[in-house]
Amino acid sequence: MAIVWRSTAVCRRFNLSRLRANWSIVDRCLVQLRVFSAVALSLVVAGCEQSAPTQTIGADADGHSPATAHTRDQNAAKRQLLARLNNEDMAAASRGLIAAAPATLTISGPGDMPAWDLGAYQFIAGEAPDTVNPSLWRQERLNNLAGLYQVAPGIYQVRGFDLANMTLIEGERGWIVVDPLTNQETAAAALTFAFEHLPERPVTAVIFTHSHIDHFGGVFGVVSHEAINAGQVEIVAPLGFMEEATSEMVLAGRVMSRRADFMYGRRLARSARGHVGSGLGKQPALGTLAIAEPTLVVTDAVERHRLDGVDVVFKNVPGSEAPAEFIFYLPKQQALCGAELVSRNLHNLYTLRGAKVRDALRWSGYIDEAIHAFPDTEVIFNSHHWPVFGQVASADYLTKQRDMYRYIHDQTLRMAGQGMTAAEIAEQLTLPESLSRDPHIRDYYGTVRHNVRAVYQFYFGWYDGNPAHLDQLPEAATAERYIELMGGAEAVMTAAQAAFEQGDYRWSAELLNRLVFAQPDYAPAKALLAETYDQLGYVAESGPWRDVYLSAAYELRHDEPEEPLPSGYILGLLRETPVERILELMAAMLDGPAAEGVELSINFHLTDLDQNYQLRLSNAVLHHRPGPIDADADATLHLSHEFLLRILLREVEVGELLSSDELRLEGSRLALVRLLSLMQPHDGAFPIVTP
Repeated sequence: MAIVWRSTAVCRRFNLSRLRANWSIVDRCLVQLRVFSAVALSLVVAGCEQSAPTQTIGADADGHSPATAHTRDQNAAKRQLLARLNNEDMAAASRGLIAAAPATLTISGPGDMPAWDLGAYQFIAGEAPDTVNPSLWRQERLNNLAGLYQVAPGIYQVRGFDLANMTLIEGERGWIVVDPLTNQETAAAALTFAFEHLPERPVTAVIFTHSHIDHFGGVFGVVSHEAINAGQVEIVAPLGFMEEATSEMVLAGRVMSRRADFMYGRRLARSARGHVGSGLGKQPALGTLAIAEPTLVVTDAVERHRLDGVDVVFKNVPGSEAPAEFIFYLPKQQALCGAELVSRNLHNLYTLRGAKVRDALRWSGYIDEAIHAFPDTEVIFNSHHWPVFGQVASADYLTKQRDMYRYIHDQTLRMAGQGMTAAEIAEQLTLPESLSRDPHIRDYYGTVRHNVRAVYQFYFGWYDGNPAHLDQLPEAATAERYIELMGGAEAVMTAAQAAFEQGDYRWSAELLNRLVFAQPDYAPAKALLAETYDQLGYVAESGPWRDVYLSAAYELRHDEPEEPLPSGYILGLLRETPVERILELMAAMLDGPAAEGVELSINFHLTDLDQNYQLRLSNAVLHHRPGPIDADADATLHLSHEFLLRILLREVEVGELLSSDELRLEGSRLALVRLLSLMQPHDGAFPIVTP
């Protein structure tokens, strides 16, 4: 697996050259001056309601417009915020540098897509441009720092090779690897780079701090199956790790991945009008994913273990940033690994890609327990960002991280107790100055606004108590009626344009979103909504908020959603996923209405695992259970685990399946065909900004 150093220009974009090549001459001729009025714009595009992407004067290659005067003023005002922030991060982020990674670091991935391209971010230097919130720009300059760092004697981190950090702890026989990144390509590259400057010794243990893929997906880039099976490597994880990791990635993976395209700006150029980083780091790396079954599961609230001669005190913190997570303390160095319980930003109580809402009260409580359990902490290193150095600074950092989540929790409930809804609370609640002046409390990843909604949802759910919201019509169904009541499309365009020109972007977006959902082929509305999203993205302090807005603008201009990543990226993960989880995915793919009245029973005999599962379809629900082959079943399939995965990934067509030497079928072929015909694969390319 090669590490390739090359210029930013070579790999500035991962996946847009194909789209650009397809733009027609007509598209290029439809460059619009500006949406001065609804009538003028309507004349420009008259008869072209289904025309291709349009661009405004001064737009970049993807159509993103310049900052308006209102946007420039907002970002200029936010520059004043930087002077009030504690400004010691650059020194901390640079401390302990052993070797900087090349600025043009590119890591080769499968196919023709790089797994990682740090060079694409080298435009982030100097003062923030008008199109980026200055506070976010500051954070992303820090996130650009990449290389091998010493955290403390015997503790090292490789940063900037993926969204997360890889930590190396020196053991008696070899290295303990903490969080082996997202995929095997970046993990292998990070370890190779570390061994250019540290003794190359075997990996004796791997620690997964929690159940998110950027902390375990690259495991086979640092160890082999053979070493694990031979007992040469300990795989350590928190209680519930396998269940939570595979349920999130497998059952909800396609939907979550599509939403993550927006959250992390996968289609955006790396530029001052595109993606600049996620706040938590740069972006998730794209490569070959996998998972390894833990050999040591930490089950108690606190457990002490000795890994390769190193004493480690683990503390489980489930239901905080991840459903399965722990932090740990190294007594020898008085060093605390905070995993993602703490980070250099306000984290998500609810993540925009979609996940289980997190418990702010428990989260704050775990940090409080860590403060009292490890009072002698001299350094804190986490799964992202750079460490906190010194006992006083560490105590202050933990205290403020604790109080941040507790304040959001308590004040949301206080305001809900006054009858306020989630939207009303989000509009009013702000953090006190004593917290918000610290950069590690800022909205770089999660935000106060959407975390308030998460706390409300955690306690009260989606329903705000207003009966009008109990059984609302879907957005597309109401949009057409709203537009009619507002006097038609041109009247709405006039109002939206006026709001846009006044810098009232949220109201402009509200109006135009309804118009686009009512008339999805009405080009003037899509063009102005895209410009509106541009400006909302430019002023966002949160990296994910910026990416969501700019991704929405991109798709409004380019119509077709991005194709999902090839199934090969996740095949390694699926191979290690429990079979029960795979069969749960099958059940979640069943087209219930089409399955009504269908009764089927089929054995799935996995020959290489010597396991059999009885599948039964009744009441439009597909159940499974392990057990002996049912002789009365409609059909019995004898196949390998790998072939089952290929079937589910749609790599094998039905006709090929029935004639394949990799399948032996007993009983009714019709039963198998009937079952497969009822499977509706999860769509990884569904529209988001249009109906």
